[in-house]
Amino acid sequence: MVMTEATKRSIFRWVHIICGIPTLGYIYDSPSDTHYYAHSVRYFFLPLLLLSGLWMWKGHAVRRLISKRLPVTWHQHPRSSQTRA
Repeated sequence: MVMTEATKRSIFRWVHIICGIPTLGYIYDSPSDTHYYAHSVRYFFLPLLLLSGLWMWKGHAVRRLISKRLPVTWHQHPRSSQTRA
């Protein structure tokens, strides 16, 4: 099953938006209440927010670097529509 590029962008966009909500609560909530969820925001939501934002911004460069380094495997070969022996 192959996802289209539009579906991947939509997933990253929604992950970024959803992870931004607890981060906004952490920033704008009263300091006496933030200690209840500070660890989940610091160690889960904020890194996920940053990674999804970086991937949406510079993901094309990362994919280009990875594709140059990976060798061609049998399923990427142009003649892969034929059955393997």
